[in-house]
Order: sequence, then C-alpha cells, then structure tokens
Amino acid sequence: MKPIERFLKDEAATIQLGEDLALALKVGDCLALSGDLGAGKSTLARAFLRAVADDDGLEVPSPTFTLVQSYDLRIPVAHFDLYRLADASELDELGFDEALSLGVCLVEWPERADGALPSDRIVLQITHEAAGRTASIAGPEDALQRITRSLAIRDFLAGNGFADARRRHLSGDASVRAYERVDGRDGLPSRILMDAARHKPGPILQDGRYYQQLAHIAEDVIPFVAIDELLRERGFAAPVIYARDLDQGILLIEDLGSEGVLDEAGKPIEARYVESARLLARLHATPARRDIALSGGVEHHIPDFDRRAMKIETRLLTDWYLPWKRGEPATEQEKQEYAAIWDDLIDLIATSEKNLLLRDFHSPNIIWRPEHEGLQRVGLIDFQDAMIGPTAYDVASLVQDARVTIEPALASRMMDAYLGDRRAAGSFDEALFLRDWHLMSAQRNCKLVGIWVRLMQRDGKPGYMKHMPRTFAYLEVALMHEALKPLRDWCMKTGIIVPESAN
Repeated sequence: MKPIERFLKDEAATIQLGEDLALALKVGDCLALSGDLGAGKSTLARAFLRAVADDDGLEVPSPTFTLVQSYDLRIPVAHFDLYRLADASELDELGFDEALSLGVCLVEWPERADGALPSDRIVLQITHEAAGRTASIAGPEDALQRITRSLAIRDFLAGNGFADARRRHLSGDASVRAYERVDGRDGLPSRILMDAARHKPGPILQDGRYYQQLAHIAEDVIPFVAIDELLRERGFAAPVIYARDLDQGILLIEDLGSEGVLDEAGKPIEARYVESARLLARLHATPARRDIALSGGVEHHIPDFDRRAMKIETRLLTDWYLPWKRGEPATEQEKQEYAAIWDDLIDLIATSEKNLLLRDFHSPNIIWRPEHEGLQRVGLIDFQDAMIGPTAYDVASLVQDARVTIEPALASRMMDAYLGDRRAAGSFDEALFLRDWHLMSAQRNCKLVGIWVRLMQRDGKPGYMKHMPRTFAYLEVALMHEALKPLRDWCMKTGIIVPESAN
C-alpha cells in the first residue's frame, strides 16, 4: 500500500492521531516515530499511551535517560527513546524483543538503531509544513489497513458532528466486530461506535457457499440496522442509530449502558434473568415481519433457520471438537450417522412454532436499565444474526447461558415465567414447545463445543475453552428428552458423553 498521509494542523490534531493509532495497533507492532526536535513525536506517543490506558491523566515521563518505559495496559506498551543509545546491540539489553512479543513498541529516534529494528515496522515520519505538520505512515499492508480503517472511522465521526470526539476501545467479541465508546468533548452523552467491516468470504464448504452464507451469519451491518428498526418498532429497547455508513460498516448508536444481568462476582441476578425470559414471551406473542425496507432503497429479508443452517452449525462438533478431543478426525461413518440423526431431528420441527430468534440472547448481549420500567429495563444488542426459527431457540440460549452457569432453580423460574406468559397470551402448544426446547438446546450446544475449539485453534482465542464443561453439562440436560435418544446414543458411542455408570 502507498504510505498514508495526514495533515496535522495543530497539537490537538497530533494528539488525535495518537488516539486513532491506539485503536489500530496490536501486539507485535513496532511504531517508529521520526522527525526533528519539536515535531510532535513525544506528544503523539503520550496521546497513544493515554488512549490505550483510557486515562487522560496518565503520567508519561520521557524515557530519554532510562531509554525505555514500560506500561502494563490493555495492550502492554514499551516506550523507547533511543536518542542516547550508544550502539544498536544495546536493544537486546533493553528487552526489546520480549516487549514486542508481549505488546506494542513505540520508538522515538529509531534512526539510532535502524539495523536492529524489525524490518516490518511501521514508520511514522512527522515533518513541518507551513503552519502545521504532515504525518506520513508507511509499513506492512496489514498494519496500514488497520490504520486506514481507524482513520476512516475518525472521518466518519467528523462527518457526523463528532470531529473532536474522544474515542476509546470498548470491546471486541468472538467475531471480527469491534466497539468503541465515543464521548463528545462538548459534554454530549457517550455513543457506541460499531466497527463491522464486511466479512471476507471463507473457504467453500457446501453448495458453492462458505460458512457465513450457510449459517446465515450477517456479512455487513444491514441486518443489524434492519432488526434494530423492527425491534424498536415493536416497543423493545434496542439502541437508537444516530449515524451509519452501510458500505463501510460503521454505525454510531445509542449507549444503552454497561450494567448487565450478572452481579459483581459474575453470578446471575435472578430477577433480571426472569424479566429477560418474559421479554422473549412478549417477542414471540406476535409474528415478525420478514422483509424490512431501509432508507436508500435497501431491503433486508430475515432468513430462515433452515436445515442447512442448523446442520452446518452442528457439524462444528465433528469438524472441530472431535478431532481436538481424540487427536484424529471423525470417521466418515461417524459423520454420516451424526448427519442422519440431525436430519431426523430437524424433520420433527417442520411444523413447530416459529418467530424471530435473536440467536445469541444471553448475558453478554443483555443490558439492564434500572432507570426504566417493565420490559424497557431489558436492553438488546448484538442481534444482527437474527433469523426466523423455532421460538424455543432463544429460550434455550437464555436458560442455558453459554457464558455463566445457570443453576436448575433459576432455570425453572425462567421457564415458568416464559410458559406462564405464553399460556396467558393463548394459542400455545406447551408440550411441543418443551420438546423443541430440548432439541434447540442440543443443536446450540453441539455448535458451541465446536466453536470453543475453533476460537482456540484457528483464531488464537483460548479463553473461550473455559466454557466447555458448562456447555457439556447443558448438552446432557438437552439429551434427557426421549426425542433426543438417538443423538444421546451416538454421543455415548463416540465417547463424547461418558455414561454415568462409567464415572
């Protein structure tokens, strides 16, 4: 890629560039800052560090005499000033390689150790130009793409009245999406920025389609905007969207708050879970519109949670979990038996009750808003993958929260609340729903055991493996229904589930 150039009209612009870079760099990046005395290198480095720390008052002493100053932040940062470096070999003594392996290295006066710095470093050259300065950024394509994306977000904010906004990392998730908190420096309430660039196609798996297409995973922000409009139209607390760029995948949305349904110890708050179950009952009481028209002639058709989507998800167990557990791939016979079992199970739900399913309705995606009343206390986020499917799916997702253990007593309270509200609304086949609950629970947990392994092995996110024991405990509950006996027998035969007599 060509070097990126940015005109910095004053010190505030230099600080802003440092903040924008803090949202683009990752572990292993070396940012070499070059420029004459007074060019603004230290100002930019200080802004970078304060942004990563999310602390505008962070003390950032100059490392001119110590040569290096380390910061244990969200991403560890080592700030090097090599002006007094006698020889490039001294970098080893300063622990440069270890610092780079653990985080980001900011290097002022990189010319003093040019031959010892990584060849794939990012070079930011600041030069005086008229009343301001020009920053030229060169480096490897991957790094420049990340920086270009961050600067595009800055331009998006500027174009929507937030030119001077303070951007801070908020979170990422198991997907490629990332979130920022945007605070207007003029005292406006904070907003949330969703950074969701269009998915890149993956390997073809079936029928000429890749995984996202088969499983109906949202590939851009259009589904989020459409489902958001639908939920708000029906009176649910989904975020207001203040500004959007559908092509770039950037949304500026309402900040619903940071309070969730777990207490400070990470345990479920029962009343909040029960209220969330009641929200699902209300959601399922009225059929959802399938086609949603957005301004600009854009339309979104909510896809079905069809056979192909269900089966490509359940395949994650044989494609990822079994090979990891046993150290060798699943046999073709095992795969065929497993697929046939799921074909029969999916046949059972052909005539089941179907409605909008949010797909990941559990603790990370539920915001509790105590200042509101009734179901408005339950804020909804992360619903871009919504489909039309069995109503039991989201109830299983909530009652068997993948990220936190739900004890049987709370699970019963949630089920009672949901079933009671559905009975009161009339026209509800409870026995059929309960069968579907077990089936959808099995489908979801078979998917999750594969996802945890895939996140570890493919995406370098081993932290999700801590959820594996809980997921299997939930799966065992799902398999208790008589309709699931063929799947339970297969799980025992393959060693996925150990019979109680063997424990």
